[in-house]
Amino acid sequence: MENIVLPSKKNVFYRIGKSTLLIPYKRLFILVTLINSYILYKGLTSWNWFELTNLAIDKIARVILLNFALAILIRQQYVINLLFKIATGVPKSWPLFIRRICGKVYHFGGLHSSSATMGTIWYSIFVWAIYYSFLNNTCPINKIIIITISIILILLITIVIMALPQIRAKYHNHFEFTHRIGGWSVLILFWIQMFLFLELQEPNIPLWHKLDFWILISLTVSVILPWLRLKKVNIEIVNPSNHVALTSFDYGVTPFAGSSTALSRNPLLEWHSFANVPSPDKDGFRLTISRAGDWTGKFISEKPNKIWVKGIPTAGVGNVDKLFNKVIWVATGSGIGPCLPHLLLNETPSVLIWSTRTPEKTYGNNLVNEIRNVQPNAIIWNTDEKGKPDLVKLTYKAYIDFNAEAVICISNQSLTQKIVHSMEARGIPAYGAIWDS
Repeated sequence: MENIVLPSKKNVFYRIGKSTLLIPYKRLFILVTLINSYILYKGLTSWNWFELTNLAIDKIARVILLNFALAILIRQQYVINLLFKIATGVPKSWPLFIRRICGKVYHFGGLHSSSATMGTIWYSIFVWAIYYSFLNNTCPINKIIIITISIILILLITIVIMALPQIRAKYHNHFEFTHRIGGWSVLILFWIQMFLFLELQEPNIPLWHKLDFWILISLTVSVILPWLRLKKVNIEIVNPSNHVALTSFDYGVTPFAGSSTALSRNPLLEWHSFANVPSPDKDGFRLTISRAGDWTGKFISEKPNKIWVKGIPTAGVGNVDKLFNKVIWVATGSGIGPCLPHLLLNETPSVLIWSTRTPEKTYGNNLVNEIRNVQPNAIIWNTDEKGKPDLVKLTYKAYIDFNAEAVICISNQSLTQKIVHSMEARGIPAYGAIWDS
């Protein structure tokens, strides 16, 4: 690899635009923040929302609800699949610069995190307005409302704090618990809050005449939908090594290439998503689960015979391969799992670079042979024999040799960011998970 020479990076302004500080996820976050800032500015000035004798509590509440509506609906599985269907439906004959932009569809999480954060900030303003009105008797507010909104604010702030990247990574189980239980609690309390205000301020207006009612209905349905498909199913597990579990089960749904499925052993506490791998000779799901934490470690060691599944197969980053005529897949270790369905389907011509320890020993001969059958030119790098490769150089060489249009990387966070940024800084379309949830 010492003979592989990387081209110079683009100019500094181009690189700034492609840096991790300005990925589309963060651009969306900035956009939503600016829109909310503009609304707050108008509310403070020409709209007169904050006149102390006549605080526009109803308008502030509407902004809060719209923010949380965006935060919840953009994470709905059917909405996610629709976004991917629209974005990846662009013809491959279209100019590359359009297709490479469409490929960033998986950054929609920026809308989720920004609108949830802005909704929480607006709710803090709302609570201040209610407290002020209560203490100064400027509008009818009772103690039950004060208690309800105070609990909601505490829950929202806790959810936002636990979702901060460093805290989420260090206390992932706590993050999941607060997001799930806290989120459900907030939704229930929003319903209680709406009824309390309606009874106090507008008792004669039918509930179905209020927009807030229909927004809450849509959010409640969105949250409930995945749980309507909650099912405990039999699961078969094969362990080629103590590092990997090759699992299969039938959920009564046919997964599509590039989708993932959420599994749990305790559905109220935590869920973990894994890429679906199509089985060549039978229906159902096949997943590759590697030891990467407490949950996966126990799963591999204990080999449960049943598992909880919910929702529907949901599109992931790998689906962007549909936008390109040729792609390079880069995977390390168990990152091969999300790549497999695309490699086996072989709809988009591709070359695989897979860096892993003793592939046959770790993942089994059957799986490795299955990969070699569909990827005869794959670069399978045994790190036990050769050490760790310079994946940036390997990726660039494969990209040039294969005349590819894009690179898709499935690896750990630091390596994914390194490869994606290194390619993007040289003008090469590159995609990889962004660890936003």
